[in-house]
Amino acid sequence: MIEVVAELSRGPVFLAGEALECVVTVTNPLPPTATSASSEALAWASAQIHCQFHASESRVALPPPDSSQPDVQPESQTVLLPHRGERGQCILSTPPKILFCDLRLDPGESKSYSYSEVLPVEGPPSFRGQSVKYVYKLTIGCQRVNSPITLLRVPLRVLVLTGLQDVRFPQDEAVAPSSPFLEEDEGGKKDSWLTELAGERLMAATSCRSLHLYNISDGRGKVGTFGIFKSVYRLGEDVVGTLNLGEGTVACLQFSVSLQTEERVQPEYQRRRGAGGAPSVSHITHARHQESCLHTTRTSFSLPIPLSSTPGFCTAIVSLKWRLHFEFVTSREPGLVLLPPVEQPEPATWTGPEQVPVDTFSWDLPIKPEASHTFLSVQPASYCYSVRSHIRAI
Repeated sequence: MIEVVAELSRGPVFLAGEALECVVTVTNPLPPTATSASSEALAWASAQIHCQFHASESRVALPPPDSSQPDVQPESQTVLLPHRGERGQCILSTPPKILFCDLRLDPGESKSYSYSEVLPVEGPPSFRGQSVKYVYKLTIGCQRVNSPITLLRVPLRVLVLTGLQDVRFPQDEAVAPSSPFLEEDEGGKKDSWLTELAGERLMAATSCRSLHLYNISDGRGKVGTFGIFKSVYRLGEDVVGTLNLGEGTVACLQFSVSLQTEERVQPEYQRRRGAGGAPSVSHITHARHQESCLHTTRTSFSLPIPLSSTPGFCTAIVSLKWRLHFEFVTSREPGLVLLPPVEQPEPATWTGPEQVPVDTFSWDLPIKPEASHTFLSVQPASYCYSVRSHIRAI
């Protein structure tokens, strides 16, 4: 039996364009007092990053897969197929890298190997939606002599920051101030430069605050004014808005605002509804605020953007957008008053009306969340991710 441990010192969250570093440790777990006949031999091991795509058959109409590239690997082959046995299609993969060949381990002996690879910038972000799923994994394949290949898969989360796809790492040495007394490899310098650039662009996009006012009205008049200070946010940040109903001529009885994502299948891949297909657009509500607001002059709300969510993106098959979805309930009666008179000549019992004729309407405001700096500033020693897998003799 051989034990394989993959360790990601920076954690499983990466920015597209960053370098992933993994330490793979191979151990013979038998006690050192075992006989020499208990030595284990591995023919080879390699590692590769790939992105697996899966689509809902009831929502997405995909062309038939290419039959010339089967995902079933015969036991006699020694070629690594990282997506073997998984659902969907492999749409993106890095070149495989050999970790070792012809390795023999005595009882209690272990050896470690380093794997480094840059995550492609042209791929989609990690996403699990109603119609499609994009899943990134680091796959490590090992094979014993005259035995089938065993795969160890480490799940990853990849974030894509808008504007970094076209950035090229400068070739000159003056990337950043450096000390001649400190050793720094080229990969570490590039990662540091990319992280700093991503942080600067994220800060520049999300720190700009300017009050934007929107007049809200229905067919009978003005309901109120909505104010928001920005439209670009970081994951984990709160969306704060204010609603002024004192200037309205139409009484608003109740309103609700929802933070939603809209997942839309591109027209050429939409499945026809008559053929048993599901709707091509799906909405997921991440946070919601509801309030009864009759006789309310001004109110506000705060909706948190989940850290586990995915910023908006667009591929050839699906697009994801964020929005604030408002729903208003207004009165049809002009000048509606549901409070008792202030002055009454003699004691009386006052009850509100049992029924009020109302109208409802909705309004959507697009917003744009971006990858949070919390993920971009993870220190190497702050998070350790390990996966254990056993390769047993057959």
